[in-house]
Amino acid sequence: QVQLVDSGGGLVQPGGSLRLSCVASGRIFKINEMEWYRQAPGKQRELVASITTGGDTNYADSVKGRFTIAGDNAKNTVYLQMNSLKPEDTAVYTCNALVATDSIGTTWWGWGQGTQVTVSS
Repeated sequence: QVQLVDSGGGLVQPGGSLRLSCVASGRIFKINEMEWYRQAPGKQRELVASITTGGDTNYADSVKGRFTIAGDNAKNTVYLQMNSLKPEDTAVYTCNALVATDSIGTTWWGWGQGTQVTVSS
């Protein structure tokens, strides 16, 4: 089994920065892809950013130029650096990972517990 633990959320003023972390542990052969989603009250969950094991990244248009996703394969960790935060970035941020648990193609897909980000003055 694999576990994901999110951390790094908090309260920040508009224009401020936060860095989220997501650590994967357990039966991990290789992490294929990790993603950050967010869900604001009354809104649908949206994909914020993703990164593959090869380092390919993808961002939602609303965060391009402000957020950066990066992975540390040795630590099975993905980070989301969030700069120039806006009130509309307020949401619960949750990481998601697709993990190969062995060398023959068995995979695990799951979620972290989420971390609250609040942008307010």
